[in-house]
Amino acid sequence: MTQPGKSGNMNFSTTFKNKKVFLTGHTGFKGAWMSIWLSELGAIVKGYALTPERPSLYRLISGNLKRHTSVIADIRNQQKVAKEMLDFNPDFVFHMAAQPLVRTSYEIPLETFDINVMGTAHVLDAVKQLKKKCVVVIVTTDKVYKNPENGIPFKESDALGGYDPYSASKAAAEIITDSYRLAFFNSLTYTKHKKSIASARAGNVIGGGDFAKDRIIPDIIRALQDNTPVEVRNPSAVRPWQHVLEPISGYLSLAHSMTKDPVKFAGSYNFGPNIKDALPVETLVNLALKSWGSGNYISSPKQKAVHEAGLLKLNISKAANELHWKPKWNAKTAIEKSVAWYKENLNSKGNSYQLCLNTISAYIKK
Repeated sequence: MTQPGKSGNMNFSTTFKNKKVFLTGHTGFKGAWMSIWLSELGAIVKGYALTPERPSLYRLISGNLKRHTSVIADIRNQQKVAKEMLDFNPDFVFHMAAQPLVRTSYEIPLETFDINVMGTAHVLDAVKQLKKKCVVVIVTTDKVYKNPENGIPFKESDALGGYDPYSASKAAAEIITDSYRLAFFNSLTYTKHKKSIASARAGNVIGGGDFAKDRIIPDIIRALQDNTPVEVRNPSAVRPWQHVLEPISGYLSLAHSMTKDPVKFAGSYNFGPNIKDALPVETLVNLALKSWGSGNYISSPKQKAVHEAGLLKLNISKAANELHWKPKWNAKTAIEKSVAWYKENLNSKGNSYQLCLNTISAYIKK
């Protein structure tokens, strides 16, 4: 495999080597992909998260991770978060632990707020106690913006808000992050605290190894494996789909830039596809079925469905101009790469870690 970070806009190959990275949410879908990439970059990773689901990508790849320690604990446990972080004394913190599903947030709103809001506060408060220089990236979502659904791409300076509990909890996490940045990690006193804090906003992520409920690609794969029609709730809904490696490359690029100028890059950044790169759910399903080689779907709108935001796009010009980051794969490629991962994993019954490495290598070489 090509060493991650040696081509294109991925030039952070030396940024993380032998550096300590505290990664929350490492047992989740995005967290597992992040763990793999950091492992290949030579980082020393301490993960902090709940027990991985069954099935999960982390369970498939954890045995291959290098210099990786896994702490199974709850982000709501303030004392445990602080102890594990302070004992580790990291150079980088990536906070990805979350209750990540909109529909689930309607079922457990209080738990969603507790995890996503107070969990973020616990991480930042632990960072406040560190006695060394540290770069911190708080991962939120594209749904943090107050959304009038007028189709105008959101800039980082736009108003925050949230209709559903998930979106509101992530908007609140952004406000808490900004509060800690101003009150305790102010750029005017950086030479004293030496903490650089940024937030990263991305959504509609797809990729191999996602097994979560109520997410489109896992739902398609489960139906295909069961030889049943794919049930599509809203075939006309348009989403700016992106492969999981797009935001992860963005998080790594942001942290890399923060090491170069910790004051300039301490802010919020959007990571998403190009503005015109959005597809209806129906098109995604058809592309997925074509990539799989079989299957069919039925429209199955749910009665009394909960409110979910319509089309939501991000303006990524700030990341492009300041971080020199840009998406590499369009939505069609992201869908094809995602389905190919599941198909190869099923057919080979083999090394899921290697499949992920192959995907990362192809992404870097693009």
